[in-house]
Amino acid sequence: MSSIAAAWKKLPWWVEPMTVVIVLAGFGIYSFIVVVFAQHSSYHDLLSPFYSPHVNSPVSWLSPAMLVAWIPLGFRITCYYYRKAYYRAFFWDPPACVARAQNLEPRHSYNGERGFFVWNNIHRYFLYASSIVVLFLWYDAIRAFFPGGSFGFSIGSLILLINVILLSMYTGSCHSFRHLIGGGKDCYTCIRGGMARRKAYGWVSRLNTRHSLWAWLSLFSVLIADIYIRLLIAGVITDIRIV
Repeated sequence: MSSIAAAWKKLPWWVEPMTVVIVLAGFGIYSFIVVVFAQHSSYHDLLSPFYSPHVNSPVSWLSPAMLVAWIPLGFRITCYYYRKAYYRAFFWDPPACVARAQNLEPRHSYNGERGFFVWNNIHRYFLYASSIVVLFLWYDAIRAFFPGGSFGFSIGSLILLINVILLSMYTGSCHSFRHLIGGGKDCYTCIRGGMARRKAYGWVSRLNTRHSLWAWLSLFSVLIADIYIRLLIAGVITDIRIV
């Protein structure tokens, strides 16, 4: 991993922002198509993460995913790490430290997150809502291990399990969650359960150091899980049962 990071740093400064643009734009286009136009969301006991929790649409023309997908989408858009990523990649603000040093940044002053981007401050509320969605994803993943009511698992159920684990790591490493656990407290011994809270804060803080990693891994795991289920629905592949 360290060798990959070292090799990445040797690439031209524009490689990282362009990569972020390509990946996020591709994921955004794919998500839009799946959420708005897709007609099917599950294969037997495997439910696409874009459609979890499963709800019934009140009208035939409205995709059920549109009723729930805005929650994880809003959580990612307002995420502290993703804000840094798309500010640099899409708005070049700045695209990289070397770009600022070479006077390549389009904007030469920083005014903070004002105007349109002030709405990013509601990130903590998306955290609360996304935590509920993650609980439903755990339910979906566990249910996938009991096809027909008896225990068993397949490639699909393992993919859903890995996906919800990565999403849990991403949610649990959130900066707002870290502040919720231990922020605003100067004296842990002065509050009830303070030492337990201090240990939880330390664990979340260690998890938070890899927040960007969990952000990207969970992004790809959601994509892989949905593509896998859609290939099953289309009959392109079969879900290999392991047990």
